[in-house]
Amino acid sequence: MKSISKSKLKSQLLEFLRLVESEGEEIVVTDRSKPVLKISKYAQTPSTEELFGEMRGKVKYFEDLTTPTTEEWTRSDLVEARKIA
Repeated sequence: MKSISKSKLKSQLLEFLRLVESEGEEIVVTDRSKPVLKISKYAQTPSTEELFGEMRGKVKYFEDLTTPTTEEWTRSDLVEARKIA
């Protein structure tokens, strides 16, 4: 992480912005040797489609989650299910 004074940043702003954009390096701007700002590359937030798109068509919906299932489960079935997962 680079550190630069406000006065130096003012004269070379475009150069430092290109550095942040191309290399992703963060720059701390100082005023009288104290850090006051941090310049960093903007991190794009992925869309809902990008995050969950691969799950499309894989999720199962049940009409009524409160009705009992027709299957009977035993403790050994649950133990086996955990081994598989």
